[in-house]
Amino acid sequence: MKYMLLIYTDPADGPKTQAEGEKLTADYAAFTQEIIDSQELVVGDALQGADTATVVRLRSGTVATTDGPFAETKEHLVGYYVVEVPDLDRALALAARIPGAATGSVEVRPIRDMG
Repeated sequence: MKYMLLIYTDPADGPKTQAEGEKLTADYAAFTQEIIDSQELVVGDALQGADTATVVRLRSGTVATTDGPFAETKEHLVGYYVVEVPDLDRALALAARIPGAATGSVEVRPIRDMG
């Protein structure tokens, strides 16, 4: 089954030094390589900051766009992985190993099979 692991973090909790940034990057690279090697990774990417987002809404036939995230929140969506694993327990185990889980949160959501 496929699961999306959505990584949220508070930008204020980000690395404070270059060394911390390099360690976080290395930790993500190591985790990503592990799930590539285990053939559980479907896709994953880091996202640009919430300040680069544009929200689109369609109301009464009119398209409206606004800059920035759609909700006021401390934690922002910063990246995601899509994994294919046997069950929710494995998806939760992988989510707990994502480096961002240590300071932010990881939402685990099953992907609906539309086929």
